[in-house]
Amino acid sequence: MIITALAAGVLLNQTTPPRTAAPTQGFYSQVVKDLDNKDFAFKSLKGKVVLVVNTASLCGLTPQYKGLEKLWRDNKKAGLVVVGFPSNDFNNQEPGTNEEIKTFCTQQFDITFPMMSKVKVKRPDIHPLYEWLQSKSDRPAEEVEWNFAKFLVDRNGVVRYRFAPKERPESPFVLKALNELLAEKAK
Repeated sequence: MIITALAAGVLLNQTTPPRTAAPTQGFYSQVVKDLDNKDFAFKSLKGKVVLVVNTASLCGLTPQYKGLEKLWRDNKKAGLVVVGFPSNDFNNQEPGTNEEIKTFCTQQFDITFPMMSKVKVKRPDIHPLYEWLQSKSDRPAEEVEWNFAKFLVDRNGVVRYRFAPKERPESPFVLKALNELLAEKAK
């Protein structure tokens, strides 16, 4: 009986994924909180091209907010959604509360694209969405390297591109990838 229980415990431990394992759920199963602490279900993004970006208010790359907002405004009718995720994982560059972040984004950059609550984008407490995005990117073993890393997800919920933080939203590489995905139809 004890041997059976021990064997069962070992089997349970072998089949239980570690905390940092990539979530098995897909992109559209994700539910997060926005800056107003309301649920934001990614199933509402089905059929859209989504650019997911981890942001920070006190970073040298913070001016990218301007390019992200322009990208959103210029392409939302074509099916683009930009989704920002504030994170304080890099040199305490996003120390504010959700309310302070919202005020900063609207007053400094007139941000209208969806902004979510602050999350962790690095281990050990990485948010499940970021664990999933990273695991499905072309660099699954590499953590998000800094603020303003970008993941471009196609209309079917597949991570197709991962851009380094210094790759500006208006760069030719980002625009080419975005236009490619906007031209595709959802399956």
